[in-house]
Amino acid sequence: MTDYMDCLGACPDCGKERWAGTRHICEKAPINLSLYSLRLANIERDKEWNPNKKLTPLFRATELGGETGEALNVVKKLERERLGIKGSRATINQLAGELSDILICVDLLAMEYDIDLTQALRNTFNATSEKQNLSVKI
Repeated sequence: MTDYMDCLGACPDCGKERWAGTRHICEKAPINLSLYSLRLANIERDKEWNPNKKLTPLFRATELGGETGEALNVVKKLERERLGIKGSRATINQLAGELSDILICVDLLAMEYDIDLTQALRNTFNATSEKQNLSVKI
């Protein structure tokens, strides 16, 4: 099952419309992607990509910074188009790719420090909800 929350448009797997503020759980989605499955894949791929364990936490952090800069550049181009300003353009698919790269890099950096991102995400999200007196928690 894939969970789509606060998205608009059709589900890419089942074609059903999704509405902002509603939850769509798709039974036809091919994979239930989670932070845990990302971590397992990163561990396995790192064995091939970094067999001698030369990549350091500093490398991982600068890689994350680089990918974040690339995402911001795409957002700049999307805003340029929205505002009608001359210059190069980008697509939402390009932004999706850059944001995916960021998530991968975040997990790789967390992996270097043995951080459980699922628990960290839950703790941080819930602490913010508590601090702001919001009812939504994960």
